[in-house]
Amino acid sequence: MSRAGEGSAPPLLAVDGLAKAYGGVLAVDGVSFALRPGEVLALIGPNGAGKSTCFAMLGGQIAPDRGRVRLLGRDVTGLPPRRLAGAGVGRTFQVAAAFASMTVRENVQLALLGHEGHERTVWRPFRPLGAFAAVPAEALLERVGMAADAGRPVGELAYGDLKRLEFALALAASPRLLLMDEPTAGMAPAGRGDLMRLVAETARDDGVGVLFTEHDMDVVFAHADRVMVLDRGRLIAEGTPEAVRADPQVRAVYLGGEPP
Repeated sequence: MSRAGEGSAPPLLAVDGLAKAYGGVLAVDGVSFALRPGEVLALIGPNGAGKSTCFAMLGGQIAPDRGRVRLLGRDVTGLPPRRLAGAGVGRTFQVAAAFASMTVRENVQLALLGHEGHERTVWRPFRPLGAFAAVPAEALLERVGMAADAGRPVGELAYGDLKRLEFALALAASPRLLLMDEPTAGMAPAGRGDLMRLVAETARDDGVGVLFTEHDMDVVFAHADRVMVLDRGRLIAEGTPEAVRADPQVRAVYLGGEPP
């Protein structure tokens, strides 16, 4: 069976020569890559490699000094997060966030209503939600394995379940591209694989492209279709998990030790 992302399908995301400097320091230096629908791509590297800056440029938090970002052929370089969301870019963050006093279901309802343009409902969480978007909300919770928790206040959730909820909130916007910053951070080891299997299944089933950063190398090498390695702002390796794990330069600057 071929890996996701192979074949002749055009890129979902095409990044060309992305660069960002702070003073005289190049945090990201000419990064180029492509991501195809249904592919799960990991971006890894040592601390200070430029991963956060690269993610921030792709997510619209900061503008690049040069380079281009195209989503399905459309130039989205430097667009702010709200406009990127409208173009089909979803995002999860290292620290999961939701309305703690509301139920799991209500949080998903708000996300769905916000995606449909009901800003007044989104910014007035005290307004009773009732049956608004209840059916699709339940469907999303079933998909991420949280249907049984729909009526629970978010403040009662274990952190692993909060991460699952955050994933459901991201999916509520029907993204074409999902940027995931440390998706398993803070989770117990047993739950990390479960969450990433769910992410990979969603990518394959829905044709969503997933780009994620992660420090847990077991998660990266078990669930990514391809891996990119940044060091000092430059891509030093890109390929299958097996090829990247065995790359001498990657092992020297990040993984350490001898190839398995």
